[in-house]
Amino acid sequence: MSSAMVLELGWRSREVEEELPALRLLLADVGVGRRTPLTGASPPDVEGRLRELSSRFRGARAVAIRREPVPAAYRVFFRHIGLDPDVVRTPIEAAVLERMLRGGFLTGGLLEDVLLIALADTGVPVWALDAESLDGQLGIRPSREGEPLGRSPKARTLPAGQLVIADSSAALAVLFGESGAGHVAGAATRRLKLFAVQVAGVPTLYAEEALWSCRAALEQP
Repeated sequence: MSSAMVLELGWRSREVEEELPALRLLLADVGVGRRTPLTGASPPDVEGRLRELSSRFRGARAVAIRREPVPAAYRVFFRHIGLDPDVVRTPIEAAVLERMLRGGFLTGGLLEDVLLIALADTGVPVWALDAESLDGQLGIRPSREGEPLGRSPKARTLPAGQLVIADSSAALAVLFGESGAGHVAGAATRRLKLFAVQVAGVPTLYAEEALWSCRAALEQP
């Protein structure tokens, strides 16, 4: 891993620290060097990696992915927080199922492809927010009854107790779920805040590698 990459740990509320002590949020700031808009078509090197990864997830491996150590750790965590991983699929299982249904990992645009490559390589999911839209450091806390998801006037409201990624003043994304309007990276975004969610049983090296993979793909000109 490049020594130039500085990772940070997100904060956790007291409730999260007490109930989920192994849950960690790893953060990385990334400046976009690619000339291609983040929502635009991926360059050949990124599309080539998608094709390569598609060939690694066929037949028996795709079916057995849930039993590999990292995917299995996310399944255990989902159950721990009240999600049935056979109904609400973990990120890697959802991606592999989509690959099987569509015949390959199909391109969805530069940023989406880069995040998918990191997930397929490591099993660790990474998300990206527009760094300019944030107010302070990111962390994990329970949502408050009726608070909006993001700072958009049209943001939907949240129930109490849902785990969310938040900054100093607002909930920005549901843990393992959707991000609030106004905080998702758009075509013109040039600064990103990447975050990876690490759970018990997932080596830190894997989470760091997932973030490094995204940064390396996005920062190059």
